[in-house]
Amino acid sequence: MELSEIENILKDALDLDEVHVRGEGSHYNIIAVSDTFNEMSRVKRQQAVYAPLADKIADGSMHAITIKTFSVKDWERERQFNIPQ
Repeated sequence: MELSEIENILKDALDLDEVHVRGEGSHYNIIAVSDTFNEMSRVKRQQAVYAPLADKIADGSMHAITIKTFSVKDWERERQFNIPQ
């Protein structure tokens, strides 16, 4: 699965300021940035990002996914530690 395809799925489904996806095989790391995460618990944030990818997870295209979510303000501080490739 192409990384850009995952980014587009997430951009279309969520109101993201930024999304970064890295992956190898069926293992992916996702960084999602949006102020909509401000009002969500950690679990709700994870569920919000997983939901649009449910079909890809179910068909095995995506197996292991690591998700990090940030508000825009938090991302400004954290981006130095989570440099997208």
